[in-house]
Amino acid sequence: MPSAGVGIGILEIARMERALGRRAGFAKRVFTDEERRFCEGTARPAEHYAARLAARSAVTKALTGEDGSHFGRYDISVGHSDNGRPNALLSGAAQAAAAKRGVTEIALSLSFTHDVATAMALLVTDEVKPKPKEERDPKRELLSSFREARSVIDELERLQGDVAATLEARPAKPPAPAQPDETNFQGGSNHAAGSER
Repeated sequence: MPSAGVGIGILEIARMERALGRRAGFAKRVFTDEERRFCEGTARPAEHYAARLAARSAVTKALTGEDGSHFGRYDISVGHSDNGRPNALLSGAAQAAAAKRGVTEIALSLSFTHDVATAMALLVTDEVKPKPKEERDPKRELLSSFREARSVIDELERLQGDVAATLEARPAKPPAPAQPDETNFQGGSNHAAGSER
């Protein structure tokens, strides 16, 4: 899919585990209520927290071209669509930056291995968004097919008329000279060929 910007974020899961274990209230200060509910409901919360921080980094890079604290703490967060896919939720300065660039959608992909969490963000604008295919209309297709056939028939009739006009315009061939009668040519004999005595 064409894009108006791409960003990738990577974070070590062990680093997130250390931050969660050492600092009381770290998750509450850094993540939204929705993000915390989701992560704490999983078997390995640190993986999912790390993926969300990686997503913030990816979206920031896609919007600004660089990493860093361009936006407020909750300006970029990760939610989920009805089908369970992660999506980027923007507010504040991040939302303003996206609007300025004409971003209508952010495709977000999160994944992790045992060691690292990664995220990729793809910004989409109306200019680069693929256009939906038109719904098929059998009546319109039939009418179009008929018009094409009629056009072919008209062209054939025109060519046929041109050929007929060309043939009519040609001068007539003179009649071929008469061939002498071989029976009479042989000295006036009345014997038919092949009836020699």
